Amino acid sequence: MKQQRKKSRGTWKKWLFPLVFTCIGALCGLLIARSIDRYLPDGLGPSQFLLFYGLLLLGLLLVLFLQTILHEAGHLVFGLATGYRFSSFRVASLMVIRLDGKLRLKRLSLAGTGGQCLLEPPELVDGKMPFVLYNLGGSILNLLSALVCLGLYGLTRSLSWLPLFFLMGALIGAVFALMNGIPLRLGAVDNDGYNAWAMSRNPQALEAFWVQMKVNALTAQGVRLKDMPADWFQVPDEAGMKNSMIAVQGVFACNRLVDAHRFPEARDLIRQVLAMDSAIVGVHRSLLRCDLLTCRLLLGASQEELAPMRTKEQEKFMKTMKNFPSVLRTEYIWALLAQGDKARAGQIKARFEAVGRTYPYPSDWAGEKELMALAEGKARQEELI
Repeated sequence: MKQQRKKSRGTWKKWLFPLVFTCIGALCGLLIARSIDRYLPDGLGPSQFLLFYGLLLLGLLLVLFLQTILHEAGHLVFGLATGYRFSSFRVASLMVIRLDGKLRLKRLSLAGTGGQCLLEPPELVDGKMPFVLYNLGGSILNLLSALVCLGLYGLTRSLSWLPLFFLMGALIGAVFALMNGIPLRLGAVDNDGYNAWAMSRNPQALEAFWVQMKVNALTAQGVRLKDMPADWFQVPDEAGMKNSMIAVQGVFACNRLVDAHRFPEARDLIRQVLAMDSAIVGVHRSLLRCDLLTCRLLLGASQEELAPMRTKEQEKFMKTMKNFPSVLRTEYIWALLAQGDKARAGQIKARFEAVGRTYPYPSDWAGEKELMALAEGKARQEELI
């Protein structure tokens, strides 16, 4: 009965967010449609009519792109203002990252995110540091831009095209602010408001946030997980694992064991972590399953033993994240050790090498390459037996 109630609450939360923002989207569409009637030129032919709506669609995409940039810029501005240091700034798959003291352009796609601004945090003082403005900075800038656009819409209503652009900017800016500022769990990831809320209630969550940001900054500086301080990678207790921010430390603990090639320990810990009643977000769960597949393959498990792990949900995730290094590494080792398909393994390795040329974290990529080399050595040994 308890499990049934929990499942019911999970289903309710799953559908609440899409329903609320579908309603908001419908309202925005209605307001824009009513405004279009006002500004649509008279006597348009079919081709001109299509051109008008095509330009309108381009304007909408441009507004979405600009609001995404503004959102991440809000994290950047408010983070730098409160003592953080620049690490990386990503919109869609394009990323500017500080590597070896220089800014470089790289590429990274992460399911469930339109962008991300990651900064190196200030040191903790008595377990505290500023976090609210950094986390809510994106929503603040979206909201401010919405107010500016609304004012400009009022000033330009007598013009023909420009008011539509400002109206879309106001509505979409407001939606971005609400979507990211109101504490919500958005499917695969938690939003900014939820993270800030979690840290305000729990000092352990704040410390976990600091560790996450510090790990990311050191990774950008070329430090491997296995070489970072061990006390950053302790698995939280059961209560801690139910907090999404703290639960990431459990994920990091598994990642570190894989990076150190401690495969039996990694296998057992990943199983333990995945079996917990925890708040680990969907992206991390699916990536842990990739790590578990890798560990078990390197430890000698067969395709028949591992096939049940490749569920429809996992297959869908791996297809969505097909160019992510740990997913490519898993697919490569699967092709080589589970299927014995050298041709497919070669194709995957070529794609892996291509991704490595623009991947923002060279130390991570090098770790994945080591795992693939271990699989190659294992495959050669099996051929000799």
